Amino acid sequence: MNVVEWAISIMSSMGGFGVMLLLLLECVFPPIPSEVILPLAGVTAGTGEHSFWVLLIWSVIGSTLGAYILYGLGRILGPERTRVLFIKLPLINVEDYEKTNTWVDKHGMQGVFFGRFIPGIRSLISIPAGMFAMKLPMFTLLTALGSAIWNSIFLAFGYFLGTQWHVIEPYTDIFSKVCYVLVILVVLYFFVKLVRRERRRKSLGLPDPDDAVK
Repeated sequence: MNVVEWAISIMSSMGGFGVMLLLLLECVFPPIPSEVILPLAGVTAGTGEHSFWVLLIWSVIGSTLGAYILYGLGRILGPERTRVLFIKLPLINVEDYEKTNTWVDKHGMQGVFFGRFIPGIRSLISIPAGMFAMKLPMFTLLTALGSAIWNSIFLAFGYFLGTQWHVIEPYTDIFSKVCYVLVILVVLYFFVKLVRRERRRKSLGLPDPDDAVK
């Protein structure tokens, strides 16, 4: 039995609670894709087996609870441990930590909300929110709203297209792959930028910013 067949069996036997459980697991175990789970759930709503709105509520609960797990990991790590980690990492220094902290203060809410629409970022965005101690009520609201929009779109695909929802599956797959490629390119861009910065610092004989805080 593959992951999709297992997900179908969970939803068939547990209904909305099963959808909630699968989306909770998706946040910490990416091989369970919401792009497949939600349309399948929508198909059952379209046949009258389950209510669309009940499944949507269950799905948002699952997405939010899963986000809590990663948010909690971020909170356990905390700002101080994160700062120490930044100092120890190669190519990254304490100034990068300060810039990241400032960015989260200014744009963290938008990041959590819009991050829910980006495969590969959707779950991980919860970790920095926890690291930099975003207020839990605000994190919950932004996560639930973003998840409600994302989940309703894919539930609607299954609901209106029925068993023919597979006609849009190639397009959702392409969208996911494009997002992953863009994320990788962004990571590579910053990696190259950091390497060049470090080489320039050494060529100019400048001190390592981390030395001042060790």
